[in-house]
Amino acid sequence: MHKLLTAAEAVTRYVTPGAVVGMGGQNINRCPMALVHEVIRQGIGGLTVVGCNLSLPLDMLVASGLVARTEQGTGNLERYGTLFAWRRAVERGEVSVGDHSHLAMATRFAAGAIGVPFLPTRSLLGTDLLDDLVSAGVAVVSADPWAGKPVVLLRSMTPDVAVIHANRADTSGNIVIEGVTSHEVDMVRAAKVTIVSAEEVLPAGAFADRPEQVTIPEAYVSAVVEQPFGAFPTSVYREYDFAESEIKEYQALGRSGDEALREWIGANLGASFDDYLKARDASGLLRDGLVERMGRLV
Repeated sequence: MHKLLTAAEAVTRYVTPGAVVGMGGQNINRCPMALVHEVIRQGIGGLTVVGCNLSLPLDMLVASGLVARTEQGTGNLERYGTLFAWRRAVERGEVSVGDHSHLAMATRFAAGAIGVPFLPTRSLLGTDLLDDLVSAGVAVVSADPWAGKPVVLLRSMTPDVAVIHANRADTSGNIVIEGVTSHEVDMVRAAKVTIVSAEEVLPAGAFADRPEQVTIPEAYVSAVVEQPFGAFPTSVYREYDFAESEIKEYQALGRSGDEALREWIGANLGASFDDYLKARDASGLLRDGLVERMGRLV
């Protein structure tokens, strides 16, 4: 089945107001920026965004007024600071938060992936996070039926739609991710539908003679979008490094307030992700440098 769509077509078809959106990427690595930009362009709001480290794409969605709730392990850009728009929205009571550990979120996705209502863990025992998750109806403390020791039962997480970025795909939806995948494989398997943007989309059957390269098979993918530099300014392993100058600029605006971020988003997103890339790097020299730097790193 041919699943190649434009970003606008995929988001229009599969992302609906009020949806639970599973977010791929981690920190400054392989974030689905092109897809998130399209959600912002279409103004699809009331979203619950879930993932492990919700970073730059979440902050842009919050700055655009499109997020009602997050459930996550963390929300930051690590050495570059917190997510300022998200933090302010939480402090104002505009966005509610379900705080997890990374492992707790990964466990919830794993439960959804294998089709069970919950999975047990001991990782949260003795933590304040556990109390909050029990109060939220996400966790239950029970007893191991064999040893009698306490375990935590974590409720499965099944997003309405997962959005991720990958190195390569074919038009049938077979996906190749180089490097760390974190929670993404289980999240995709747990989600009702999945949109994948990729640096390159190949014809159907392109991986038939090398199936071991496929990270996520076509059965779990609803739409494929071809978008070179679709994670910019975050990195894609073996493709290009992250653009530190872009991230620092965004964070500086974030510190100054929500109005500055909204103005930046309005001025830079354009009508497509290619327009955004031209606005930020008209000559292409920045992107060429990121490709070269990744080549030196790997």
